[in-house]
Amino acid sequence: MTDNPVAVIDRAIDHQLSQLGQSFRFVLDVTPVDADDVKDAFLAGDVDEPTFTYRELETDPEVLQTVLERIDVGAVRDGTVASLLEGKKRELGLQLAMLRARDSADFRTLSVELYGGVHPDLLTAADAILARVEPQSWGGDRLTAEEFLDLAREEIDYYRSLEPDVDIHAEIRPDSTGVMVSGNLLLIGPEASVACDRATALIQHEVGTHLVTQVNGSHQPLQVLGTGLAGYDETQEGLAVLAEIASGELTATRLRQLAGRVVSVHRMLGGAGFRECWSALVDEGFHPGGAYTTVMRVFRSGGLTKDAIYLRGLLDLLAHLRRGGTLDALFLGKFSLVDLPLADDLEARGVLHPPVLIPRWFDDPTGRERLDVAARTTDPTALIQKGAAA
Repeated sequence: MTDNPVAVIDRAIDHQLSQLGQSFRFVLDVTPVDADDVKDAFLAGDVDEPTFTYRELETDPEVLQTVLERIDVGAVRDGTVASLLEGKKRELGLQLAMLRARDSADFRTLSVELYGGVHPDLLTAADAILARVEPQSWGGDRLTAEEFLDLAREEIDYYRSLEPDVDIHAEIRPDSTGVMVSGNLLLIGPEASVACDRATALIQHEVGTHLVTQVNGSHQPLQVLGTGLAGYDETQEGLAVLAEIASGELTATRLRQLAGRVVSVHRMLGGAGFRECWSALVDEGFHPGGAYTTVMRVFRSGGLTKDAIYLRGLLDLLAHLRRGGTLDALFLGKFSLVDLPLADDLEARGVLHPPVLIPRWFDDPTGRERLDVAARTTDPTALIQKGAAA
């Protein structure tokens, strides 16, 4: 067995934080279990400002907070590792505080602290997309949850053919809506429906990015690279949208969706209500059902600003590529672009291992060419690949 280059005390504290991070399912716990039922009532006009039902928390956040407070990050010996673990401890504290504050005004305030709000430059980019990218007609062939599950399992089998011990899975879960990754699981809601011209992109987004970096991170000497370091979501989602570009399936509808999330977060933070935000998206050409889902995601648990990070993360990574940066190191695990210099330091010192898996979309020469083209443009509306015309 290869010696672990990280000091025992540092590994112990890393392990404690990683285990704590895996002991609760933050995104699932702040997402409604009855979103589809409420949707029908809302679209019928029976509900004006929806209220939602959430999962019972498996563990009391107060208990987990007590555990967190007892983790002594100050005892970490390696300066770079200490910086990364201090950030992770702070993030876990914010997430636990948000779970305690579900469905309250405090939740929204804490969300801004964790994920940020909407910077004027980001809002300008989102507004430009909505103004200049024409809405597309709603229709076309779609995959059922079962059909999409089959595609996901085929992709997972591809990675297992490269690394037989890969511990990632996909399943249809009755308590899930849409498609999302939680830990090493791809969860698909039973009512999920995926446009055929977006299926490959979604597979590369969820499996080829989120699950692949989970595998790579979980094989590192620092376990938090598998569960995710502080602020990793923004870079992960940006990277996952780059996977969609590499797949050739960043459609006009998808780009407008990312922009719609930004403007909805901005409107919610400005005091607009659920129906007001929904009506604004419908007026901007969004399908009523799709607009509901976008606004539900923004208003869940009291106001979650997380959805603004998709477009922000994408634009930041494209700027990184234009400056001559590369993506290779970002496959080592789940961490933010801000922490890339720290990851580079650990890799240079032999602390981090090469990734177990390279995403299929990044290993493909055609995908690389599409990324090169995208990186050369500063106009987000020029990123559309398929479905640009009705």
